[in-house]
Amino acid sequence: MDFDLDETQQDLRTLAAEVLAKDGGEDRFRQAGLMSVCVPEEAGGAGLGPVEMAVVLREVGSMAAVVPALPTLAGTLALARHGDLDMQRRCADRVALALREPGRALAAPPLTTARRKGDGWTLTGRKANVLHPPPPDTAPATLVTADEGLFLAEPTALTNEYASTGEPAASLVFEDAPAERIAGPEAVEDTVQLFTAAVAAQASGVLSGALELTTTHVRTRKQFGRALAEFQAVTMQVADVYIAGRALDVAMWSALWRLGAGLPAERDLALAAYHVCEGLTALHTCQHLHGGLGLDVTYPLHRYFAQGRLLTHLLGGADAQLDVIGALV
Repeated sequence: MDFDLDETQQDLRTLAAEVLAKDGGEDRFRQAGLMSVCVPEEAGGAGLGPVEMAVVLREVGSMAAVVPALPTLAGTLALARHGDLDMQRRCADRVALALREPGRALAAPPLTTARRKGDGWTLTGRKANVLHPPPPDTAPATLVTADEGLFLAEPTALTNEYASTGEPAASLVFEDAPAERIAGPEAVEDTVQLFTAAVAAQASGVLSGALELTTTHVRTRKQFGRALAEFQAVTMQVADVYIAGRALDVAMWSALWRLGAGLPAERDLALAAYHVCEGLTALHTCQHLHGGLGLDVTYPLHRYFAQGRLLTHLLGGADAQLDVIGALV
């Protein structure tokens, strides 16, 4: 097991960091080819895997950037692993992931039902927390998990929402919606694992970015004539944030390495997901150490907090992850 990045991965990290440092929005991100790193080469992408997906998403998190990289990279990687070339080409530009169902854990078997109808399939069910849904009346570009496998489908009804970061989201309803089957039930678990790994990678970047902001602040902010960093209580709290980030990093990279190598990754992913949700406590600490400045919307810390809350919400919270860990052990 080697967590060191190879030359390609280091170059990818540098490219993502440079694009984001220039306030690169979605268009610039796409132009740099960062949205298509997991699309197979035959479909016009770079043909890279889970670790490379994580490298890009960690940089997105470290800048708290609002781009649809999370669903796009996880979705195109799922299609690369389970879809055919035609599907990969059609969804190379953008894809949404409809995995969670109202009141159910992410890892729970989907209640959405798939039924054969003539030569095709139809879906019936509800999905929640779908980030960056495709515009209505477009070609199906939403990956939907169901009892019979993984499908491409267009919802029959859509309720627009907004995530805590301001990103567009939606709740989807499928009522005998025409669907195209990608793969069988074995693809459902793999897609959920890829999505969990993607969330963990972006959360790792969020904690890293928030920690950097906080350490800079406590080194330069003075109170009673001394820098905040000189107070023992402050340094201990900063250390807690560092430990939270390192714990997430170890579990996250281990899970991604195993996913890339085709090895079982359930336990590593469950642990990484738990540390994502616990990371929200560390973000509260960063907010506390900034005092009133942390509440200023012109200061970037609030973006990290909003993104950390969103990523925790996507996984269902720490208690849900403890249930998963308990079931695995």
